[in-house]
Amino acid sequence: MRVIGIDPGLRNLGWGVIESEGSRLTHIANGLCCSEGKDLAVRLLSLHDQLTAVMVEYAPQAAAVEQTFVNRDGAGTLKLGQARGIAMLVPAQAGLPVGEYAPNAVKKAIVGVGHAEKHQIAHMIGLHFPGVKVAGADAADALAIAITHAHHLQSGNRLQAAIARAS
Repeated sequence: MRVIGIDPGLRNLGWGVIESEGSRLTHIANGLCCSEGKDLAVRLLSLHDQLTAVMVEYAPQAAAVEQTFVNRDGAGTLKLGQARGIAMLVPAQAGLPVGEYAPNAVKKAIVGVGHAEKHQIAHMIGLHFPGVKVAGADAADALAIAITHAHHLQSGNRLQAAIARAS
């Protein structure tokens, strides 16, 4: 199954695509969608267009987005929420269900600690996919989100198979 992970951001929206076969994960691609323009609506449109192109090129079968955390800057949180809306809208337009994961859940799944730093996530992504050039911290986070979702889907599939066998 091909999974896209998306780390929403208004300036830089990170994305990462992996392939999951059983317990084997393969890196497909990663990158950043960088918003263009000064007007908020234009910036959101540019993120939408770029992420749509990524979806068309890599044709994922599942998608996951990091949940927004609330910080002290209300206006910044609202703008991040709007970028997150784009990150959820584009996969939904492609007919994909969208998984959502709290930042601490992703960090715990990848690093083993819920309050890991960005450089720790990037390090673990390097261990998962040796030799892969990651476009930046936001792309590394997106790959971490994709890995978390792939593991979640595998667990769900195993549970359903066990329930079917027990029936």
